[in-house]
Amino acid sequence: MSSSKTAQANHDQLFPNHKSVLKETDPEFTALFDNFAFDEVLQYTKLTIKQRMKVTLAALIAMQCVNEYKIMLNAALSIGVIPIEAKEIVYQAVPYVGLGKVFDFSQVTNDILIERGVPLPLEGQSRTTPENRYEKGAEAIRCVAGDKVDKMHETMPENQKHFAVFLADNCFGDYFTRGGLDEKERELLIFTMLASMGGADQQLKGHITNNIQIGNDKQVMIDTITVLLPFIGYPRTLTALNCLNEIIPEGENE
Repeated sequence: MSSSKTAQANHDQLFPNHKSVLKETDPEFTALFDNFAFDEVLQYTKLTIKQRMKVTLAALIAMQCVNEYKIMLNAALSIGVIPIEAKEIVYQAVPYVGLGKVFDFSQVTNDILIERGVPLPLEGQSRTTPENRYEKGAEAIRCVAGDKVDKMHETMPENQKHFAVFLADNCFGDYFTRGGLDEKERELLIFTMLASMGGADQQLKGHITNNIQIGNDKQVMIDTITVLLPFIGYPRTLTALNCLNEIIPEGENE
């Protein structure tokens, strides 16, 4: 078995002049994976190469795949993903994956950027202040999710209301409102991370609705999990697909 011409071309675009050790030790497996991930799968998605790399980076963070992330980050930077976009993908993971899992990826990202001659720190992207982060975050939530968090705050027991506050001022105010990525990209990345880490089906369904609200249609999300399938596996892919079909049945107007 050998890699198809299409798979080889797509692989070379991401990893020019790369000499694969795995190809020497496991040639059959390498050809099998490359033909699927870099040829067959790509026949069923219209995401651009930059979009594919961004969602792949987000998925790898969610799954704690540091070594593969290093490889893919270098590839992403080589095909046009800019340093600020890479950094913002890492930052956007914090409220969904948790700092304990994201911290290593922040350090790895810094190391790779420094190796590539990128001066750090990058230009700040925060668009809120301590005084307006709740207001700005609440505005952002209303744009993508309507009044869900407002209702949470109204109906939650007094000793739990702070979670609704945190969703507004921290999750959205501190992170979602930042520059570097637009709102449609951020919602698609959140969908990606929730699908990739698994175990958060209720939140995944909520962000499927958010994606539709902000302009990412069902096909964009299908295209996304198609790209992710070789990296996240069938169980999480099919779970995400089931959630999509539950929220937006086939043939139903979005």
